[in-house]
Amino acid sequence: MTPTEMTAVELVAAYGAGELSPVEATDAVIDRIEAVDGEYNAFCLVDREAALVQARASEERWRAGHPQGLLDGVPISIKDIFLTEGWPTLRGSRAVDPDQAWDVDSPVAARLRADGMVFVGKTTTPELAWKGVTDSPLTGITRNPVDPSTTAGGSSGGAAAAVAAGMAPVAVGTDGGGSVRIPASFCGIVGFKPTHGRISMFPASPFGPLAHAGPMTRTVEDAALLMDILSMPDPRDPTSLAPPTRTFRGELARDLTGLHVAWSRDLGWARVDDEVGRVVDAAVERIAAAGLAVDAADPGFADPREPFELLWATGAATLLRGMPGARETIDPGLGRVWDEGEASSGVEYLQARAVAAQLGITMGAFHEQHNLLLTPTMPIVAFEAGHDVPPGSGMRGWPDWTPFTYPFNMTQQPAISIPCGTTAAGLPVGLQIVGPRHSDDLVLAAARWIESVLAG
Repeated sequence: MTPTEMTAVELVAAYGAGELSPVEATDAVIDRIEAVDGEYNAFCLVDREAALVQARASEERWRAGHPQGLLDGVPISIKDIFLTEGWPTLRGSRAVDPDQAWDVDSPVAARLRADGMVFVGKTTTPELAWKGVTDSPLTGITRNPVDPSTTAGGSSGGAAAAVAAGMAPVAVGTDGGGSVRIPASFCGIVGFKPTHGRISMFPASPFGPLAHAGPMTRTVEDAALLMDILSMPDPRDPTSLAPPTRTFRGELARDLTGLHVAWSRDLGWARVDDEVGRVVDAAVERIAAAGLAVDAADPGFADPREPFELLWATGAATLLRGMPGARETIDPGLGRVWDEGEASSGVEYLQARAVAAQLGITMGAFHEQHNLLLTPTMPIVAFEAGHDVPPGSGMRGWPDWTPFTYPFNMTQQPAISIPCGTTAAGLPVGLQIVGPRHSDDLVLAAARWIESVLAG
């Protein structure tokens, strides 16, 4: 097995056994980026020299028998939304001036750096992470390694493509309406959105309580390890949660006996592609046959798309107002969202927040009866790259085809997408596991068990 095929856990084991060094792993990963990313366009910045400086320092720590953290020396990519000291954070936008001091780490970058991880580069995002596919006026189109004619999804599409194509075993993305889970489903990897506040954010997102960060990996175990690194409060984020009392990796083996799990194929109102539905149905049947009690049950809420879009548009307008020259350079679709946000009133915003609060109350009551909720992650598979919606679908925007993701940003619940099969054409299908707020450890433990069941 080559370093580009190894998980983070496997890399750490190889470092500890002296079978592989962080420098060798980093060189292999960057060689892989240089070999294949011309086709996928997952990275907007790659810095071999800086990465090797970090890798050499990690190698010295391993040789001394004192690794700095859980994933010391493991290569990782960072979405170009997170401030990263020494590198520009352009957010896929021509309106961001690259010629400025880049001397601050976001909480995510700071935690990864403190753990000793090796930063190989920054991954692509649609402009300001505004939509469910990854293309921008600045960086162009990011493609899916499973089938490069299709989209990688978004807005963390570069991160997903990097992990799926072996251009780093792990990545970190953001998720304001599905932006970790959408590309995870399309690219056939794991994407976890934890409870809001579990991973600290700075600067504060204008999308407010919709905004989350989360790991993107090949395995649930790697996602749990990243959560152990990232789940520490930061004084710059007033919504930060207290540190967890147990490790997420340690909780992966917890006993799931007695769980009550609900399965909703369509939430009671979503339209699901027939083949996607059959793939997820088959996965749920295997899960039930393996011993988890699964009952069909819808959560009992109507489609909250309109209030979600209002919250999203007002956040975009707030952000774009502070970006001189943005109107002349931005993605036209984002410009339309900006206009919608400017036309919204404070009363309408608060009404949308009230809908989100009621949605959270509804899900809280639902989880009194069902510990977890299973759904498809996406109702469709990856479609032709370069389009915001599936060509010929008649859809008007990305929320049309993401009905299973954005509701759980509104409720701030933890939700994970794990691969559960493929279509006849070989395109990945994801299964989403949703838990009550603050049940991140349970969601990860269930995902790890289900991952093992589906792997046979």
